[in-house]
Amino acid sequence: MTTTPAPAWNPQRPGPMPFHRYRPFQDRVRVPAAGRDWPAATIERAPLWVPVDLRDGNQALAEPMDTPRKRRFFDLLTGMGFKEIEVGYPSASRADFDFVRHLATGDAVPDDVTPVVFTPARRDLIDRTFEAIEGMPRAVVHLYIATSPVWRDVVLGRDRAEVWRTVREAAEHMARRADRASYVRFQFSPETFNLTEPDFVLELCDGLTELWDASPDRPVTHNLPATVEIATPNVYADQIEYVHRHLSRRDSVILSVHPHNDRGTGVACAELAVLAGAQRVEGCLFGNGERTGNVDLVTLALNLYAQGVDPMIDFRDIDTVRETVEHCNRLPVHPRHPYAGDLVHTAFSGTHQDAISKGLARHAERARELGVPERRAPWSVPYLPVDPADVGRSYEAVIRVNSQSGKGGMAYLLRAHHGVDLPARMRPDFSRAVQRATDDSGREMAAKELYELFRATYVVEDGEVALEAWSVHPDESGGGHRFVCTLRTGERTGDYEGTGSGPVSAFVDALAGAGVDVEVLDFHEQAGGDGAHAFAQCRVRGTTCWGAGRDSSALAASVRAVLSAVNRALR
Repeated sequence: MTTTPAPAWNPQRPGPMPFHRYRPFQDRVRVPAAGRDWPAATIERAPLWVPVDLRDGNQALAEPMDTPRKRRFFDLLTGMGFKEIEVGYPSASRADFDFVRHLATGDAVPDDVTPVVFTPARRDLIDRTFEAIEGMPRAVVHLYIATSPVWRDVVLGRDRAEVWRTVREAAEHMARRADRASYVRFQFSPETFNLTEPDFVLELCDGLTELWDASPDRPVTHNLPATVEIATPNVYADQIEYVHRHLSRRDSVILSVHPHNDRGTGVACAELAVLAGAQRVEGCLFGNGERTGNVDLVTLALNLYAQGVDPMIDFRDIDTVRETVEHCNRLPVHPRHPYAGDLVHTAFSGTHQDAISKGLARHAERARELGVPERRAPWSVPYLPVDPADVGRSYEAVIRVNSQSGKGGMAYLLRAHHGVDLPARMRPDFSRAVQRATDDSGREMAAKELYELFRATYVVEDGEVALEAWSVHPDESGGGHRFVCTLRTGERTGDYEGTGSGPVSAFVDALAGAGVDVEVLDFHEQAGGDGAHAFAQCRVRGTTCWGAGRDSSALAASVRAVLSAVNRALR
């Protein structure tokens, strides 16, 4: 194998790991290079989702679920809208058998839900499986056997003919058992499909389609697992499309996939497989499973949702879904998990926060323009692929503040949590104050702490200059305002009066009379349901500072804001 020389701009050099021990996929399995339709396809409808948490996911747990936990998980799945659910491997353990019997003898299974049970190709284990489902109004019996060369040689010690004979005998026995149970449908998985010769896969699947006499009204499911990922997702899509095109009696077959996540590409494999013709996807909520896990049905379904496709599963309360799964599996969901993680809708970065803040404001404006509630308006907010409210999240944690945060995020939190809408020109100044505080503490700053820092920084209650009494009157001579006050400046207290076109300018004139020359550079008032805020940027003796004031009266808030700015400048 020749190696392409590295370009001059890439300084990486050969590493010390023994990569030569491993073979690329093309040396391990033949993938027919037929014409590809899947790259041009789009997903316009959700496939049939089949959660395997209670079987495949359960067998990967250090502490497998007992019946109460399995029942809680099963009720969650049916409540979310899953219609076919793999409920166990009845011949593997007493716990699995007992749970299947629990479903068969109780009223837990809704009328439109079909349980699936898993069995290897052994007569005695098939019998045990049929014993478990006796009394169920409907079920799918899922037969599997490993089929790839390395499993045939190393694990089974059988050639292709012997594997087919084993499968045929098992399938015939299943058919005989099912003759007495007309509610049963069949499923077959050639385990390690993605390493199996394509012609052998077709031989097995087509043989069982015929043996089980599949028809459009009683189809067989052929499930093609990427048992251990071996290649990039496009290779799996090629394999699925080849089978999809060449299966016999295609209208009598439900083509299913079961991707794992060994290369971290399980979601991509599933999505490309659906593009390639798969109609059904097996996986687990949040990706639990052996090694790196089964494909994650939550991510798959909500990826469709974010593209405007109905996932046909209810995720309106994703935190309850996550908490139930964590309880049943005794495993945490990662805080960065797509859609469901604690931090997935949260921005700490200043640029992200600014974009989100502007996006949420524009979304609200667009909803008003369309005359619809914000929850009904088309969603287009930077960095948020879906509206957190659609999955039961509040906007409370969308923006959080630490040393990486910017002025937009801090302004958003003050506005959202405390009704303080900082003027744009004031935000960089407050951002620097927050940066100093979070750099010193090394931790995140909560919205309440942010507001406390804002008040401590900009609202000066006791400083060099104090207003001990004041009033505002119309200035009858000039048509403006007259500000009458008692001012304390340092150790001196006196009565002063100023005039101006407005109350603020009149107050500034009164300050000048007391020897405090003030230039107001910027001023904003903000009315709110619980009072008014005002913000003033003033220059005093060559120093420029912002100040803020809050009061039930907008006038009093304005006076407080100027006084705070003056006192900050005189410190």
